[in-house]
Amino acid sequence: MKKEENIIVGISIGDLNGIGAEVALNTFLDSRMLEFCTPVIFASIKTMSFVKNHFKLNINLNSINTINQLAHGKLNILNCWKESVTINFGEEDPKIGEYAIKSLESATKALKNEEIDVLVTAPINKHNIQSETFKFPGHTDYLAKELEGNSLMFMVSGDLRVGLLTDHVPVAEVSSHISADLITQKIDTVYKSLQADFKINKPKIAVLGINPHTGDNGVIGTEDDTVMRPTLKKIKEKGMLVYGPYAADSFFGSDNYKNFDAIIASYHDQGLIPFKTLSFGQGVNFTAGLNRVRTSPDHGTAYEIAGKGKADNGSFKEALFSAISIYKNRNEFALLKKNPLAFSKRKI
Repeated sequence: MKKEENIIVGISIGDLNGIGAEVALNTFLDSRMLEFCTPVIFASIKTMSFVKNHFKLNINLNSINTINQLAHGKLNILNCWKESVTINFGEEDPKIGEYAIKSLESATKALKNEEIDVLVTAPINKHNIQSETFKFPGHTDYLAKELEGNSLMFMVSGDLRVGLLTDHVPVAEVSSHISADLITQKIDTVYKSLQADFKINKPKIAVLGINPHTGDNGVIGTEDDTVMRPTLKKIKEKGMLVYGPYAADSFFGSDNYKNFDAIIASYHDQGLIPFKTLSFGQGVNFTAGLNRVRTSPDHGTAYEIAGKGKADNGSFKEALFSAISIYKNRNEFALLKKNPLAFSKRKI
């Protein structure tokens, strides 16, 4: 296993008119961060120097043209383009969206080729990244295509972990997307991630219902009775500790979530509203289920404060720490699988 300080963290720069570049550079103002990993930002030295000078940051940038040139103990900037980029903080700009995709594609290629160990993605604008060659609603969908496995949006903050059955799906289409196969696949992904990525041997998972009050015996929809409950019953019969469906409206307010290692919500806002209410600024978006590790802060581009020096890098820092931790846990899990006795001593 690699030493912790040699874990190479690739960083895609996101929307340059947002706060991504600011929080990334601010994270490494503390030189002690370079003891945890070797960072490489996929952008250009011209662009990152502009950001550095704009915020008057006392930080050294190491310009490289290939990953083989990176230096441990330094903040490396891998040049993905040579031209100057016009940055207007707080503005939505399709041209800036093109650079966000250049950074993401370069970083993802390096991840696939194992030139970097993990990927941390700064926020993008889902609208200005769209083009004839890039038609994905976000990072998760793009990475699901590029990497192996079944992706799942997994929001993490300490012991609070919230996964989604459906993510960027219009509310009107949620129920039509949820099937027995999807429920089984997502629960399996969460279960395996809890074991391999979070060192939990026998996870306990709660599943939130699709309809208000899980349908009230069919009065407010039948999907919980016809799809959710029968599927969860079959999964439990296999020996997995899966419970639900729970009514979503009282689940978090009653602190019931603290009794589980993970909660699976049926749709985006059902899971992310309580998650961000409980952890905003410290949460991490982790793409579980893929053969490579990717994390991201739990916030967006924050155009309203971009360029003003007000951005909080707490979530970005947590995303970086989480990526390193998950990478190490996966390596340990792979070794432990070869030694069943050692595996049995893990947390239950």
